[in-house]
Amino acid sequence: MADDAASEQATDVAAAGAADEGQPPAMSKSARKKLLKQERQAAQKAARKAAEKERRRADIERRRREWEEALAAAPSEEARAEMVEARRQTRRERVGRRAEERGARAERLRRAAEGAGQKVVLDLEFGDLMRPNEIHSLTQQIMYCYAVNGRSTNPAHLWLTGCNGEMATHLQRIPGYDKWMIEKEAKSYLEAFEDRKENLVYLTADAETVLDDLDMSKIYIIGGLVDRNRWKGITLKKAVDQGIQCAKLPIGNYLKMSSSQVLTVNQVFEIMLKFVETRDWKTSFFHVIPQRKRGEAEAGNDGVDISMNNVDAAKGAENQGDLTKVFDEDVDDDDVVDEELQEEDTDMAKKKQCIRHENGEAEDASTRPAEDHSPGAAAETTTPTGGALPQAEQSKESNGADD
Repeated sequence: MADDAASEQATDVAAAGAADEGQPPAMSKSARKKLLKQERQAAQKAARKAAEKERRRADIERRRREWEEALAAAPSEEARAEMVEARRQTRRERVGRRAEERGARAERLRRAAEGAGQKVVLDLEFGDLMRPNEIHSLTQQIMYCYAVNGRSTNPAHLWLTGCNGEMATHLQRIPGYDKWMIEKEAKSYLEAFEDRKENLVYLTADAETVLDDLDMSKIYIIGGLVDRNRWKGITLKKAVDQGIQCAKLPIGNYLKMSSSQVLTVNQVFEIMLKFVETRDWKTSFFHVIPQRKRGEAEAGNDGVDISMNNVDAAKGAENQGDLTKVFDEDVDDDDVVDEELQEEDTDMAKKKQCIRHENGEAEDASTRPAEDHSPGAAAETTTPTGGALPQAEQSKESNGADD
């Protein structure tokens, strides 16, 4: 004991001396490697986001320029009006398709809630153990869960339990969250399913029992915790203390993971959805688990690894597209057609004025014909060049790009 105390005291003195000299405390080799890897991944992620943002901006600008050139090249006012009307009709059809997709998704989620879907619980009772950035990360994972569930042909009956405090605050900031077709409970899953405790199964990578199949009578719980491995074994301990069953996905039967078998919340959830669809664990794992996390496949699975690489390449863009599409649709857009038509009137009035200027026929405000005092012209005169109108156009073009 005395030796341990002396060692700790010496370590503290050394750390204090380093701090006094303005030097950071020494890091172990593994800690340095981990830090460098995290920094490298963060830089790559930031670069990808910046490149995608620039690509989308350039695409919006290109389409706007092509539209303006086509409109200016029209041989007559009648031709321009026909072009604008055709564009209006295309947007009406797009809004109609979105409404149909939204209705079909709502019907699938309704059937899942009535008993057709596998019951899955996201346990959000770990909010006090997470840092703000980790709570933000978990919120993003929950958004992905809802997005992938909405597009699934066999969605799960999804529950959020223990949804309170800082976690609830973050979720409430999600656009359209109040319209999510999902069960939201401030109380724990033990209280929410107090009469079905024997059917609760906590999924944890630390469990000894391996899950061979999904049972529709069971309620599977996924721990909502982003902790960077600070709280190892906490979900298993929670399940054991509460006297409920626990199990792990059969990842080891099909993959040799390059690191831990701990996956993100949305990865576990999507694997379960894929298994419900295919009844094949191997297909489900290779469809969802990123290649960087996969080591060597078990014998006989090498071909699957090769065939699934293309899935990994498109996964990030697909998930981001799901988020954008689902949450854009969940925001109330009852008036979206009227708004788009009004913006088209404004756009048409602006093009007419540009063309008159190009032809040397611009007029003073005092001699402008009465037709220029239409609602579209009024909007034009109150919108500064490069202000709200271009931003609205960017928003419209961005939404259209996902279709």
